[in-house]
Amino acid sequence: MRAALVSTFLLAASLPAQDATPYPVAASKKGLQVQMVDDALALGIRHAALNVDLTAFVDLDGGDDALAHEHGGRRWWLAKAPVSALDAQVAPLSRAGVVVSAILLAIQSGDPARDRFTVHGACVGRAPNGIAAFATDRDESRQFLGAVVTFLAQRYAGDAPHGRIWNWIVGNEVNSHWWWHHMGRAGLDDVVAAYEPAVRLVHGAVREHSRHGRVFVSLEHHWTQRQAAGDAQQALPGRELLAAFAARARAGGDFDWHVAFHPYPEDLFDCRFWRDRTATDDDDAHRVTFRNLPVLTRFLDRPELRWQGATRRVLLSEQGFHCRDGEAGELEQAAAFALAWSIVDRLPAIDALILHRHVDHAHEGGLRLGLWTRKPDSVCAPERRRRIADVFAACDTPQWPACADFALPIVGLARWQDWPPPRDR
Repeated sequence: MRAALVSTFLLAASLPAQDATPYPVAASKKGLQVQMVDDALALGIRHAALNVDLTAFVDLDGGDDALAHEHGGRRWWLAKAPVSALDAQVAPLSRAGVVVSAILLAIQSGDPARDRFTVHGACVGRAPNGIAAFATDRDESRQFLGAVVTFLAQRYAGDAPHGRIWNWIVGNEVNSHWWWHHMGRAGLDDVVAAYEPAVRLVHGAVREHSRHGRVFVSLEHHWTQRQAAGDAQQALPGRELLAAFAARARAGGDFDWHVAFHPYPEDLFDCRFWRDRTATDDDDAHRVTFRNLPVLTRFLDRPELRWQGATRRVLLSEQGFHCRDGEAGELEQAAAFALAWSIVDRLPAIDALILHRHVDHAHEGGLRLGLWTRKPDSVCAPERRRRIADVFAACDTPQWPACADFALPIVGLARWQDWPPPRDR
């Protein structure tokens, strides 16, 4: 059994080392963090984001269900089950022409022997959300990160039957590292010193098999202020981290990294971002939300931030709109998406708006962000579609005005073209 798996898998070594297919031009910017593939395709998505837990790929025993991968002069054994699960998502999305993004995460398994391959040594005990910084502090762990991403980049490149992953997002909301990229208490220099090598490793691994695949750093919406729930050793202003990351990347030999940003409303429980007070249209805004996205794109257009003269690309890779109780809550949620879509669709520096979530989730602190409600006794089993799903389905179709114009008085506009309001012009 082992010999059959090894010989079958290693046939991949005969494939071209680097696929030169140009980066795709998607039909629109509409995207979703997908839970139900068939429903996502019925909604007409053009972009999809999928969480990929790299710890799940660790196979300590090299048993009959392990896959062999040769990298860096070493044979690595990778668990087969998460590979099959990812195939089942990526393949149908790719066949439908969807641009797929993988969100690479180091999720604690609870098994120290496995976690040492992915979890940073400064992440001691249980991370607040179980998500750690990547283990760039150990040689073997860095080798594993390169190996597993090379495996994935090879598997999901070119015309492979498993489908294609174009975008590789490294970690999650790194400026709020205590919660989403945990490495204990750490300041700016320590966070960047751990994170930049991970992004560089992923970039190198992707480049082995894709000339035009893109690699992204991940930030949440705090810009010149850190998340108030944390101190300076738990959270950082996004602009400060981005500038420090860019400086370290230049010092080590710059490369074409891009930005995955999460412009949630300033209050995650109030979807009416058009009322945000801290998201002003000036470069020192406290937050960047849908209200003031040009603050981010102007920063990336600075000469020292560019890559070979071009502005780095932006994916809005996670954001959603909370639905308050009642019919008014559903209307406001749908209106929030309608206004966000009309804004993003007119910003050429932004490639996609990838909505979070597909279905409400029981473990999101009471947030109800889904296109679908969930069954009351479930974690995220779908129950019924909300009004926002109709607007989402129509946003890049001729049905958009008929479906979305109900939102204009809710957001305080006469026409979509009247955004931004006078105080932001």
